[in-house]
Amino acid sequence: MRAFSNAAAFAAALIAGEFAMAASPEDNIKVVQDFFAAYGANDLEGIAAVMDEKVKWHIPGRHPLSGTKNGRDEVLAFFAALGVAGFQAEPIFFGADETRVVDIHRGWSNAEGKPNVDTTWALVYRIEEGKIVEATNLSADQDAANTFFWSQYQLAPVPERLAK
Repeated sequence: MRAFSNAAAFAAALIAGEFAMAASPEDNIKVVQDFFAAYGANDLEGIAAVMDEKVKWHIPGRHPLSGTKNGRDEVLAFFAALGVAGFQAEPIFFGADETRVVDIHRGWSNAEGKPNVDTTWALVYRIEEGKIVEATNLSADQDAANTFFWSQYQLAPVPERLAK
């Protein structure tokens, strides 16, 4: 009887639409490809369109832009900052299943008179209902990434009231 009850509850939930169907790997890759297209065009609205409002984006390292960005606004501010430094990305590989996408890409900069970075990056995305809900960024050369980010972005000065 218990198995019948569980099956009936599951069927009812399906009929009511309470269980979202997982997207295909190809659909999930398309979400990340759309992200890259928007990023390459410095289109923050396009980037926002593929992100869940409560997205979490994990940036590795020890530099002014590292750490977890929580929510679409923080993630968009991060990408706006990357655009100022002229950081570019070129996808090399995509792999996916029904909930995750992995991209491997070349990420580089051409800042004049400052340290640059040119390395391989991997990102692991979690996709739900056609939106990026979480991304974890991994760098093949974190030391070079830290040097680049420190050369491009400074921490805000310590407020005068705290400097004394």
